[in-house]
Amino acid sequence: MNDSKQALFFDPLFLFFQKQQLLSKNFLETPMTTARTASTTFPLNLLYDGACPVCNLEMDNLKARNSQGLLAFTDISQPGFDPRPLGASLADMSGLIHAVRPDGSLVVGVEVFRLAYGAVGLGHFAAPTAWPLLKPLVDTAYASFARHRYPISKALMPLLEALRSARAAGRAKQLDAAAKAAADRASACEQGHCELTPTTPTQERARS
Repeated sequence: MNDSKQALFFDPLFLFFQKQQLLSKNFLETPMTTARTASTTFPLNLLYDGACPVCNLEMDNLKARNSQGLLAFTDISQPGFDPRPLGASLADMSGLIHAVRPDGSLVVGVEVFRLAYGAVGLGHFAAPTAWPLLKPLVDTAYASFARHRYPISKALMPLLEALRSARAAGRAKQLDAAAKAAADRASACEQGHCELTPTTPTQERARS
């Protein structure tokens, strides 16, 4: 294949993937950074199946990262859970994950994960699932997983336990590091060398 033919073949592919990157960039910037979208989407109440080990592991991960409180969590497997006020049946919620926006409207399927990941700062991981080429495949794969989540969870139990332990150890390490830093600052203050704790732009806005 000569250079001109190679260019004709690869240029459309390059343009396609460039377009997908722009779509991802727009997803990361627009939904999470516009106040209007945030006010209509969050807090987002995730209706998850707590009897599913894979689902539980993912919800635990989101809970640990939910520092801004943009997500709420409701376990539909708990006795007494009533789906009727939410406008969907328990069978529907068991078939695909659902979430409830502040206005009461429902989000269903992979879109729930895209919004949830964006809310905890992981939108870049979920963004490709909205790409036109990948979206139908991801939707189909997730629906298949949801139907078979219990046997899949059983088969993956050793891996799930290892991931849970690794995440717990990582969080414990972060807490230890934060506690040590706080103790070091307190000790420095006692010796007359106090330093202001660095603040993020978000914290500065909250104080003002």
